[in-house]
Amino acid sequence: MLTEAPVNLLQSYKGALDSYDEVLDVDGGVKPHWEALFSTLEKLGMQELKVRNQEIISKLRENGVTYNVYESPDGLNRPWQLDPIPFLIEQKEWNHIAKGLQQRALLMDLILKDIYGPRNLVKDAIIPAELVYSNIGFLRPCNDIHQPGKNQLIMYAADMARGPDGQMWVVDNRTQAPSGSGYTLENRLVMSKLLPELADGMYVNKLSPFFNSLQHTVLNLSDKTKEAPNIVYLTPGPNNEAYFEHAYLASYLGYTLAQGDDLLVRNGCVWLKSIDGLQKVDVIIRRVDDEWCDPLELREDSRLGVPGLLQAMRLGNVKVLNPPGTSVLENHAFLAFMNNICKYFLREELIMPSVATWWCGHEKERGFVLDNIDKLIIKKANRKSRFRSIYGRLLSQNDKEQLKKQIKLAPQDYIAQEEVSLSTTPSLIDGNIVPRYAALRAFLVTDGDGYRVMQGGLTRSSPVKDRFVISNQHGGLSKDTWIVSDKTAQEHEKIVLTQPSSVNKHISLPSRSAENLFWVGRYCERTMSVIKFMNIVINVLNLDRNFGGSSKQEHIKILLQGLTHLSATYPGFIEEEEKKWGNPYPEIIDIVANPLRLGSVASNITSFLHAVGAVRNQWDIEIWRIVDLIEHGLYEAKNASHMNSSNIQKTLDTLYNGMVTFLGVITETMPRDKSFLLLDTGKLIERILSRISVIQSCFGEKNEENVENELIEAVLLNHHLLVNYRQIYKSQLTIEAMLDMVLLEKTLPYSLVYMLDELSSNLAKLPSTTHNERLNDAEKSVLEASMLIKLADITSLSSWNGEGERAALFETMSKVGALISSVSVSLTSLYFSHTVMQHSFLKPVENDEI
Repeated sequence: MLTEAPVNLLQSYKGALDSYDEVLDVDGGVKPHWEALFSTLEKLGMQELKVRNQEIISKLRENGVTYNVYESPDGLNRPWQLDPIPFLIEQKEWNHIAKGLQQRALLMDLILKDIYGPRNLVKDAIIPAELVYSNIGFLRPCNDIHQPGKNQLIMYAADMARGPDGQMWVVDNRTQAPSGSGYTLENRLVMSKLLPELADGMYVNKLSPFFNSLQHTVLNLSDKTKEAPNIVYLTPGPNNEAYFEHAYLASYLGYTLAQGDDLLVRNGCVWLKSIDGLQKVDVIIRRVDDEWCDPLELREDSRLGVPGLLQAMRLGNVKVLNPPGTSVLENHAFLAFMNNICKYFLREELIMPSVATWWCGHEKERGFVLDNIDKLIIKKANRKSRFRSIYGRLLSQNDKEQLKKQIKLAPQDYIAQEEVSLSTTPSLIDGNIVPRYAALRAFLVTDGDGYRVMQGGLTRSSPVKDRFVISNQHGGLSKDTWIVSDKTAQEHEKIVLTQPSSVNKHISLPSRSAENLFWVGRYCERTMSVIKFMNIVINVLNLDRNFGGSSKQEHIKILLQGLTHLSATYPGFIEEEEKKWGNPYPEIIDIVANPLRLGSVASNITSFLHAVGAVRNQWDIEIWRIVDLIEHGLYEAKNASHMNSSNIQKTLDTLYNGMVTFLGVITETMPRDKSFLLLDTGKLIERILSRISVIQSCFGEKNEENVENELIEAVLLNHHLLVNYRQIYKSQLTIEAMLDMVLLEKTLPYSLVYMLDELSSNLAKLPSTTHNERLNDAEKSVLEASMLIKLADITSLSSWNGEGERAALFETMSKVGALISSVSVSLTSLYFSHTVMQHSFLKPVENDEI
């Protein structure tokens, strides 16, 4: 039962209203479902609501939910912002809204087919020709592309806001690659976990039926003769503002996340470049903007698309949703003609009104706009013109005249919209529940006969009072959207993502993703290796400072030089600078904190995080919590210049523990598939190379016995073997015993022979790329390296030559290091060679904005 809210919170909120609000009905009374919500908020208490809000912020950050803001200092790491107070719409009203949205989607589909078909709308003067031929979104190469099925517009989204008449008005259309449905789903999951009691007294419709319909639609578009179609989710890449959503939905729906360079067209078909070879693609869900989709026929400077994609579509060999060319419908000027278009196609009135819009290309409408510019909002007809809306009432007289001149020079490029007072909704701002303007994005997908409407949507509200600033690019907040009723007896669909009758359990791994996974393993291990050895060096320095003597100085120099070799931060301690030897901490701090110095801890972690983000669809929620901790540790590391040696070690320990935990969770939870094998292979290659570097640095030349003993202990620590060594050999430190353990002991995870055997096993499980030989180049290199170690004579390796050098040890380690380095090169040639870093000389239009 709905309950009556106490007057305190609700009355306080009503007292702050100065415009139409979602809480109130047309008669000024409080809507029942809002009464129930305020009643729950009253019971919960404002203090607890603030606590839950902080938990939501933490949960979104831990989950790695981000929305990249262009040209922002922390844009690529900006957490998604969710208001804890949901946006409510009663079921009966939503049913009416859904009919209006379905009508809109149908109209948009009819317009699309007409523009790229007979163009009767232009011929019969329903719309001006400029709406087609001067429309940036009209792509002539798409004119002869027609996909099978009743609807060409597969997915559609509409931005809505409630007008002063109490009705929802359509304020914008999203047709080419509607974004936000993934964030909508994440909002619901977070709210259901952290504020479930807000739904007391109400039934909230589920979002899952929409995604069920989406998957049904995608399967129906695919090749009916294939039991397990290959479906690709095409993303512009990690730098795109909504990349989190792309990875999230690809993982949720079970599709392969790919970038343009992961695909190629051959023999009229689209193929995915995977580590198993080329795999034919049946359906592409596109999140790359229209003009960037095919550099052969559209924008030639694009590196985001697939050369030849349009031809493959013409031949019917691949289905794309939405097909390129649909951005033609996002021209704002269409809103001025929707009533006439609806009557022309459907012989009926629009169910949902649009915001009053005037296209300046007609003389009468232009005159009205110029005479009433104070009351209007001026926009470019083409959204991609990168033109911010201009509020006439905010302009000076001189600015108004300049704007009028611009309109007169190119009237067809401008539209004007009535500035109306849209509704506000309760939002938690600075610890208070206050009214803020809000708009709702609704999502639809065709089901073959018509369109299915998501029972919810992405609501965005303005963070500032009396301003309609809802775009996430400009600081807008998101809200969970609830379609509510008090009837709980009816049956509702559950999340059951349909699979084909015979499921192909093999998941494609694009070569780009494979390469990033490989480097996740390498950068993780590289960071751990440098931190581990650096901590050993700092401990030795601290010990020498407190208890040292002149006889102990030589091993410190060797360890410091070893740190430079290991991290490759040359010249470092290789230079014979007295000030560095007298006070090595400034150099050590720079190796920790300087993100611009290749090989530094900060640089390695930054590269690690980039690689992790590039394959974010591979990770579950536990991994993102660890990544969040590592990001915090990176922030601390960058400020290491203000720390003493003790604080530096605490920061390094935190980072090291984060990396160890990352690898531990990966090892415990990740399926032993190609993704794991490549990550583990990268880790092993880096681990082998780092241990070889340390051995060469410490034992390449002859040293006094006490210096050698210090170096032996340091190397055993670096291999995690000191305790094991002491258990066997007690306190006796010898180079022969140490080398026997770190090189040849098969039961120790950090011995070279163990790591080489593991690396060989991984390579054998990766897809075969040779037909005439049993071993590929990478496997041959590892086998040769393994034989060098297994056949090595420890006594010979431990001995000096006449020049005071362990030439045999140094030569053997050098050969093994070169062979293992060649494995990385061979893997690149075998699996990654066709991947090219995407870039463009021109910045893509930010049309995925939400």
